[in-house]
Amino acid sequence: MNAPLPPSAAERAERQAQVVAALAPLLPAHALLWQPEQTTPYECDGLTAYRQQPLAVALPETEAQVAAVLQACHRLGVPVVARGAGTGLSGGAMPHALGVTLALAKFNRILKVDPLARTATVQCGVRNLAISEAAAPHGLYYAPDPSSQIACTIGGNVAENSGGVHCLKYGLTLHNVLRVRGFTAEGEPVEFGSEALDTPGLDLLPLVVGSEGMLAVTLEVTVRLVPKPRLARCILASFDDVRKAGDAVAAVIAAGIIPAGLEMMDKPMTAAVEDFVHAGYDLAAEAILLCESDGTPEEVAEEVNRMLDVLTGAGATRMEVSRDEAQRLRFWSGRKNAFPASGRISPDYMCMDSTIPRKRLADILLAIQQMEKTYGLRCCNVFHAGDGNLHPLILFDANDPDQMQRCERFGADILETSVMMGGTVTGEHGVGVEKLSSMCVQFSPAERTQMEGIKLAFDPAGLLNPGKVIPTLQRCAEYGKMHVKKGLLPFPELERF
Repeated sequence: MNAPLPPSAAERAERQAQVVAALAPLLPAHALLWQPEQTTPYECDGLTAYRQQPLAVALPETEAQVAAVLQACHRLGVPVVARGAGTGLSGGAMPHALGVTLALAKFNRILKVDPLARTATVQCGVRNLAISEAAAPHGLYYAPDPSSQIACTIGGNVAENSGGVHCLKYGLTLHNVLRVRGFTAEGEPVEFGSEALDTPGLDLLPLVVGSEGMLAVTLEVTVRLVPKPRLARCILASFDDVRKAGDAVAAVIAAGIIPAGLEMMDKPMTAAVEDFVHAGYDLAAEAILLCESDGTPEEVAEEVNRMLDVLTGAGATRMEVSRDEAQRLRFWSGRKNAFPASGRISPDYMCMDSTIPRKRLADILLAIQQMEKTYGLRCCNVFHAGDGNLHPLILFDANDPDQMQRCERFGADILETSVMMGGTVTGEHGVGVEKLSSMCVQFSPAERTQMEGIKLAFDPAGLLNPGKVIPTLQRCAEYGKMHVKKGLLPFPELERF
């Protein structure tokens, strides 16, 4: 089976004229973009290595306009890719060459904060951090906190099931969302979950959260709020060996301690962020851990002492406990700025996102160090260590085609190795276009068929974010030829490729 050929300039121009003619009566003139200079800012998300300009960008301002755009595109058979702030890191919001990008940034109102129910109802374009800011006067906040929380939107968080540094204790987006309301591909209203403890019928909310915009377009979300802890303190622990640091993470959890946050950075990443934000990190350490405790002063004091004992036993060479809130935030500033810090030392970087069992943290770090030699590229590592979610940042120059190819192979190798260690190809960034081929090494043909069946049940015409997440047989064949190590193919049917 051959890959479909890209549309010719004539085909694209003809299709664009049809789309613009259909959408122009539905939107204000300023809310429909189709000139190249207008659509270029929408050609990629945070994964800048892959780009594609859409036929048009629709920026609706009302729900009625969203429904009308979806209905028009459905009649024409035109793909639609929903987009929030564009901070995603897997290419999930990359446009379709013959499709419309549905930009939802104007849906940015906080509709209700209910301190008694401890919930907030917000539109999809509300920034993650803005929810906590609105809830702060009531002593509440929204727990999931991706590093991009000052910019990323709740709609995007729902699409990718985003996490953050505090997801170990408080959970991912899925665990903090009660209700999602939006539209189907046909422009029909749809709602998942409820503000009650349960909802009638099938529990479809967990299916929609993390579905990467393939099943429905999210417009409104009701989230769970939690009380702000009275106190939070962070331990900054240094290790002279990455295996000791990895074993320390497992030891903390094995001791029955669930920290509010448990993060790990290797030496190259520590150096990059310390030069950027001056967080006070130990530059001589091979790896550092950030271990946070929150709660009442008594709870925090007891838990911090327990963690110090565990870390000492695991071989920590240096430990410092934040003295006050300013120092705690400074410790976290390095972790929160890992991505921009990497951007300062390399023309480009590709951030991977896989998960492994906690006990294999050191193994994957050592494997990545060997991959650096194999592919001739540097890699800085930062992990949500508590739940085994890796974020290796491969440094490269996208203007060099050879480096780009090596970077892609490096990333595929990390994902494949993660699966072989008992992990998964993604933790919170999603599959998008970045990990599409790597799905083939984790999921069997039967499992991929089931995924396709779910997609078609929601979107029979296949118009919502097509070509993402679910790999075709051809993509798996290409993966078998180009990336998977001989002898490690998990599914025998790939051997024939």
